Amino acid sequence: MTANDKNKITVEIFHKSYTIVGHEAKSHVELVAESVDQKMRELQKMNNKLDTARLAVLTAVNTMNDYLKLQEKYMELERSMNENEKEEQ
Repeated sequence: MTANDKNKITVEIFHKSYTIVGHEAKSHVELVAESVDQKMRELQKMNNKLDTARLAVLTAVNTMNDYLKLQEKYMELERSMNENEKEEQ
């Protein structure tokens, strides 16, 4: 696949179809879409009065929260590994 080649994949998220265009593998895009769909359904079960827009925003907030926590853990792990390497030298 060249840099200009893009995949066009249609996925369903919370009862709506979306066409995603990008360089990611189809299986990856499907996994991401499935994860978003699952999180939206999870949040809807907790509060079935939320409309789709609010569910989408809450899903984005939850996902970003998870991402930032993982990023922080990764940075801590990286610092720890660097400290261990310095100690071994």
